Amino acid sequence: MKRLKFVWIFIGLVALIYIGTLTDVRVKNSNNVQYKIYESWKQEYVIKQDKEQTFVNTSNDKVNPVALSEGQGYGLYITARAGVKDWAKQKDFDQLLNYYLAHRDYVGKNHDKKTWLMQWRQYKRQGKWVSEDNSAADGDLFIAYSLHQAAKVWPKQANYYQRLARNIEKDILTYEYNDKNHTLTVGNWVTKGSPYYNLMRTSDVAPEFFETFYKSSNDRRWLTVKNTMLDRMMDLSQAHKTGLVPDFAWVAPDSAAPVKKKVVASENDGDYSSNACRVPMMLATSDDPRAKKVLTKMMNFFHTQDPIVSGYSLSGQPVKQYQSNSFKAPIFYADNLSKKHRRLGQQEIFTKPLTQKNYYDATLTTIAAVDAVVGKSEK
Repeated sequence: MKRLKFVWIFIGLVALIYIGTLTDVRVKNSNNVQYKIYESWKQEYVIKQDKEQTFVNTSNDKVNPVALSEGQGYGLYITARAGVKDWAKQKDFDQLLNYYLAHRDYVGKNHDKKTWLMQWRQYKRQGKWVSEDNSAADGDLFIAYSLHQAAKVWPKQANYYQRLARNIEKDILTYEYNDKNHTLTVGNWVTKGSPYYNLMRTSDVAPEFFETFYKSSNDRRWLTVKNTMLDRMMDLSQAHKTGLVPDFAWVAPDSAAPVKKKVVASENDGDYSSNACRVPMMLATSDDPRAKKVLTKMMNFFHTQDPIVSGYSLSGQPVKQYQSNSFKAPIFYADNLSKKHRRLGQQEIFTKPLTQKNYYDATLTTIAAVDAVVGKSEK
């Protein structure tokens, strides 16, 4: 009997070791896939401007690259998050940061005052590198938030990164804030006299960012921005059974409504399209009940879609027939954080090689990949 008991104990120990080893192998394999995605993204889309600066190429042309503040914000975010796993070095982050610092925007009648916001686009014109005026709020938000992430990863530079972040946060509230509706505008080119002053980009609703900025600055306007923009998202979500929200909406102090087509960028401005596709990613890390409610309703709709295509009317009708990771990756991102995995598994976006021909698809895929490894606990 003692011998038999010993045999069963031995078998149990072997089983535990086997299960533990198998789990460890699976985790390492998963990390390896996601590390390769990050490395591929870095190789394909991060371009060296000089010894001190790099930028994210948002075009498909390496000969005639285009830098956007949006892309630079994503690049800084990805690099800071990859730094948690030591996939990225502080130098990688600082080179991207130096490019942002070299392309800060100006305001004033004579463009004589430099802000901490980033000029929204740089590209080659007749062989010369030019930078276009005005900012875009989505890029500025990601740049500021990424600095807070970097302060955690590389604490020796924390004071410097946090000081830069506070400067950006202050200028967002100075130049990209609607003090009537208490929402963010789409950029500093939108002033009180602009017809776009009451325009809101739904993917700028970033409750975790706003909470971080409030903790950093103690400026309660960030809590007001968070509460107001989430309330407007609730208005948009409740208007349709799908819970889908448009790329852009007109906002008032107590309401929101989708814009019509071709008001801002395309005929799909009032649809769930190339801007709103980021909304699941922006809401997924928030514990605010309103963010969870909007996200849950939206995700319930996506879990009925097979396949998920690249754009929907707010009533749920596909407006595009093709599929893309810029739509799939944020949905997986939200599913991954919820731990439900009811519809979209990582194999659908991680098993194929990262595209070399679509910056947006590749970058949102890389954000999902890196954050899937790092996890919400590291935020």
